[in-house]
Amino acid sequence: MKDTREQRTVFQYVDLPILLTVMGLMLIGLLSIYAAVYNNEHQSIFDLSQSYGKQILWISGAFLILVIVLGTDYRIFEPASYFFYALTLLLLGLVLVFGREVNGAKAWFEIGGFRLQPAEFAKVATCLSIANYIGNSGLKFNQLKHTLVPVILIAVPLFLIMLQPDTGSALVYFSFIFVMYREGLSINYLLLIAFIGLVSVLALLFDKVLLIAILSGFGAVYVLFSRFKLRAFLSYLPILLIGLFLVITIDFIFNNVLEPHQQDRINVLLGKETDIKGVGYNVHQSKIAIGSGGLWGKGFLEGTQTKLNFVPEQSTDFIFCTIGEEWGFAGSLVLLSLYSILIIRIIKLAELQKWRFARIYGYGVASIIFFHVFINIGMTIGLLPVIGIPLPFISYGGSSMFAFTLLVSIFLRLDNTRKLVLQ
Repeated sequence: MKDTREQRTVFQYVDLPILLTVMGLMLIGLLSIYAAVYNNEHQSIFDLSQSYGKQILWISGAFLILVIVLGTDYRIFEPASYFFYALTLLLLGLVLVFGREVNGAKAWFEIGGFRLQPAEFAKVATCLSIANYIGNSGLKFNQLKHTLVPVILIAVPLFLIMLQPDTGSALVYFSFIFVMYREGLSINYLLLIAFIGLVSVLALLFDKVLLIAILSGFGAVYVLFSRFKLRAFLSYLPILLIGLFLVITIDFIFNNVLEPHQQDRINVLLGKETDIKGVGYNVHQSKIAIGSGGLWGKGFLEGTQTKLNFVPEQSTDFIFCTIGEEWGFAGSLVLLSLYSILIIRIIKLAELQKWRFARIYGYGVASIIFFHVFINIGMTIGLLPVIGIPLPFISYGGSSMFAFTLLVSIFLRLDNTRKLVLQ
């Protein structure tokens, strides 16, 4: 049995860069929420009738979660992962029946004055379950059949979340492909996903016959340069068929699968519609707010777009525009730098783990955070369609704050164990 160091407190061997970065993000989030809903009649930041007062409670609860997780035996996370996964699936099913509908989505349980969103915790459970399965099965993803179980683990909660519907939370589950890539999944799968996305967008913008001709032309050139080898033809044929299928069916999928408001948002993003007073209003006002901040911003509580409530959901999904307006490009750069530090640090520590479960889980944590940041900020600056997704540790909300804290805290506990064991 390996010797271990003595640990006097739960924080003794916790990674300080991650802990301090998370605390910094929480502070920025609290100040931004305060600015977003500031009212002269409610000046106290501890006013529990206001969003910022409640956010202090959520942050306090998050620190309690951190302490509890850091004081938990690290050996419990792996065997408990499937139980946690099953519990979150049960909650995702129950919320469809008993949940409260907000903005067209039945995704929350109403518990007193607190709304619990199971989808946020399902990400943590899925991350743990994937780390457990891949870590113990010894998979290297060198065969397609090896991806079946991990894909099922991802697909089940994704499907239940889409039924709510909550497109933003569902999209985050695609982040797990980076975890599988780290564990040996061929880069060809990543390229295939990029190809599907590109063809889908082009099929919505351009003539279908032209796209079919271009895809067929690329295939002919590829086979020509491969000297008409059968292997080259067979390798391109599935890609060609997928591309042709998307081109032919994209209009049906767009018109019959997506909700009308989702169709409108994509049309606005692609420039097919200009509706700054309707579906494009949020993004238009968000871009105005961020652009008006300039290099250094207008200053804390000085944002006119923020004060006059031009941007809806400004303390939740569109919190980044408050930061951009009041703190400008410099403040936005600081925020992005903190996220970069957090993600890079988690990946670095994940690579140091000797326990495969801990390494895979670490990559899952980094991937989830990256996807949230990328989609949320891309949405607010008009590069991606508007979908409801919080900015980690910044956006208002108890479920989001607790889930992200739990996500990171478990990784800190696993890394803490690495430091405690004497090599």
